[in-house]
Amino acid sequence: MTGLQIVVDGSGLERPWAGVGVYTSQILHAMAVDRPDCKLTVFGPRRAWMYVPNTTYRLLPQTRLVGRHLQWPAIIRRLKPSAYFGPAGALPLGRIGCPSVITVHDLAIYRNSRWFPGRQPLSTRVVVPRSVLRADVVIAVSENTARDVVEFFGIDRKRIEVVHHGVSAKFRPMGREELEAARARLGLPERFVLFVGTVEPRKNLETLLDAWVLMRDRPDLVVVGSWGWRYGSIREKMERLGPRLHHLESVDPEELPAIYNLARVLAHPAWYEGFGLPPLEAMASGTPVVVADTSSLPEVVAGAGLVVPAGDVEAWRKALETVVSDIDLAAELRHRGILRSAQFSWERAGHLTWRAIDRAIRATATP
Repeated sequence: MTGLQIVVDGSGLERPWAGVGVYTSQILHAMAVDRPDCKLTVFGPRRAWMYVPNTTYRLLPQTRLVGRHLQWPAIIRRLKPSAYFGPAGALPLGRIGCPSVITVHDLAIYRNSRWFPGRQPLSTRVVVPRSVLRADVVIAVSENTARDVVEFFGIDRKRIEVVHHGVSAKFRPMGREELEAARARLGLPERFVLFVGTVEPRKNLETLLDAWVLMRDRPDLVVVGSWGWRYGSIREKMERLGPRLHHLESVDPEELPAIYNLARVLAHPAWYEGFGLPPLEAMASGTPVVVADTSSLPEVVAGAGLVVPAGDVEAWRKALETVVSDIDLAAELRHRGILRSAQFSWERAGHLTWRAIDRAIRATATP
């Protein structure tokens, strides 16, 4: 379809470096390139317009409940768009008067609420369920997430389109000179295991810490990620482990490709991921990956990395030791990872997202 006008929920841009924020900016860029004749009007937070330069940007109403769920739908109805797109997985509760597509990233809070801070009754009991049930098409970022949507909300699988994330071209194997400059700039050790992710219970960092302590001839451990929630016991453990554990709490996203490149291996032991971008970014950078056998992670890695039971400390120790010490295996994993990551692109994700929007428009136009 041509000449479409799409209203977009840009609330994920509140945290542009986090998963939904990265997805929002990348998918909208890809969509703008794929169909330059279509207009994307993004409603988002203040000062976030620079993350979506190929769009028309407007501020979301500031009042949290009334603004988002009553005032904003009225604005959308007045605009009379061709469709609504919700990259953050939600629709406003009020009527928007147009076809709708939302992207569901993960349903971890329904799998285990103890992984999250406090209760979020409005979101988990009302907004998310109503959004999934009302949307004309639901995009899931993995087959695992699609299965979760069906399990938790009972919708017809035919209403769901699986569209995997892409990976930015900046994640690539880099040259020695460039990497040594980055190592000096960031103060990184010569040999290290890498973890990338928010420090929170769902990421299962504690299993990695326990496995790392037991490694023979172990490299340093570099943790890249901000403090999230319910991290008290993890923080105490990290503080006890000494100077060979390096925590980079605040890192310029532009430094991430070099950090992946410098690592001997990426360890991603998460209990649950809707998609899991760090393993994909690491593979694209030519870094071997070891991931948990949970949720979407085996789907993303698909034989290009080692898959280990999430909570098995001894299995993690053995896997990490093997990758670090076996030069041939590490080279094979690098090769497989680069090939696997090449199957994911934001260009493809943007094209498939437009296809889902077209489907929603056609479905509501059918008498």
